[in-house]
Parts: sequence; structure tokens; C-alpha cells
Amino acid sequence: MKQINMDDLIQRVMAELAKKTGEVIHFPEQKVCGVDNPHNPEALERAMARTPARIGIGRAGTRMKTVSYLQFRIDQAAAQDAVMKTISPEWLQQLQLPELHSRATSMQEYLMDLESGRLLSDESVRWLEQYGDKDKDVQIVISDGLSTSACEATIPDLLPALLQGLAMRNISVGKPVFIHKGRVWIQDQVAKIVNCKVVLSLIGERPGLATAESLSAYMIYKPDANTVESDRTVVSNIHRGGTQPIEAGAYLAELLADILKYQASGVKYMQLRAQNS
Repeated sequence: MKQINMDDLIQRVMAELAKKTGEVIHFPEQKVCGVDNPHNPEALERAMARTPARIGIGRAGTRMKTVSYLQFRIDQAAAQDAVMKTISPEWLQQLQLPELHSRATSMQEYLMDLESGRLLSDESVRWLEQYGDKDKDVQIVISDGLSTSACEATIPDLLPALLQGLAMRNISVGKPVFIHKGRVWIQDQVAKIVNCKVVLSLIGERPGLATAESLSAYMIYKPDANTVESDRTVVSNIHRGGTQPIEAGAYLAELLADILKYQASGVKYMQLRAQNS
């Protein structure tokens, strides 16, 4: 019987996975201990349960075991898809989000030219000037950023909780908008156009091998030409394995109320809060 070369087999499997089709392949999430005859299996299981890091995968000679290697490639593919795929039109329609665009006309331009994602397209500027809600306490901006998967997985639960929390505190909110290929700094331009007090950007984080569905929230109080990064308040790791989206929505509503109270965000907000605690 002819012996099968495992490396060749893996390459054939990966070649099949790399074929571009319209079909979405779903792989079950599994975490299996690959260490043969561990000295303390209970301790190893506890450690594996506490972190998404790749521990306890074992080895076959000097290399990873096949199942660990394939899982690694699956996670890598998910991270790549999160960056490159476009947001679902059905998803946008379901949430009834107006669509705006940055100046980036392609993902390649977005990745290579940072400035293109920091400014709205001329058409989007005109739309926001004409139809955007003006003079509100809070304006919410949602953007795919570097992870479309993060938006699709978290926003449907986060946004209702956030809006409900703001309504309970009598905080006025402009209609949320979705910006294709937007970066964090694009919120400054949005805030200037709609003249809001605080602008909140919900943006997909750069995906890693542990998760491709992590969202970040960036808040800033009345940004201007002198704004620097330390003026922004950030909440990251919003996903099912970190801060749950519903909990994040409730927390962000509370945080926005606090930012409005102190009329500051970022480092200045933390300093004022510490002085009054």
C-alpha cells in the first residue's frame, strides 16, 4: 500500500479550501488537548479553558499536529475574510442605516493610504450636510474598519442596548450612519458637520487568530483641529469572548453620559473624574 505524504495531503486540503466559491464554509469551534499523556491533565484543561491562546496543542515530532495546523489555517482564513469581505446589504437594510463612504475607493487603497479612510467622500459630505441630524448630544458612526465580521456579529445586539440606555438618560441622538471603509479619525469630520457634542465610532478591529469579530468604540467630545489621540476614550474587545455586545451597549450609554457631564473625553476626562471622585 502506498504511503500517504501528510504534507502533500495538507496542501491538497488547503488548496480546496482556497477555491473561491459563493459557498460559505462553517467550521465548528473546537479546542482539543493535543498533548499526549500530560503530566497534569486537569491543570492543562483549566489553562486551556481560561484563554483563547494556542496552548496544549501538542506536537508530532518537531511540527504541529495536523488538526492544530488546519485549525490555525481556518482561523487565519477567517481573519483574512473579515478584512476583505464587504458588508451585507441585507444587514444594512435590516438595521436601516444610511450608507456613507470614505474617500477610499477600494480595500487596497484603504489599507495602503491611511488618509483615504479618514475623510468622507464629497458625495457623503453633501448628504450629511443635507440630511444628517444636527445639534444632537451624541452622533453614532458605525464602520466596517478592518473587520466586517465584527460589525455583523456585534452591532445588532449592541446598538439597541446603546440607544435604549441613551434614551433612558434623555440624551439626544442623531440617526446612526454607516461609513464604508472608514477609519477612526473620520469621526472628527462627522462631528464638525452635524455639530454634535460627542461622536461615537463603532469600528471593526484588526482581526487576530483568536477572534475576527472584535469591535472597538471610540468617543470624543467636540473634536477640532487641535484634537490628538489622547483626547479619545476607547473601549475595545467587544465580542462574545470579551465584553458581550449587550453589556457593551449599556456601558457605553453610561460612559457617554459621563463624558457629557464632564464635557471632556480621553485623558482629560479621566483626570476630571479622578478629581471629583
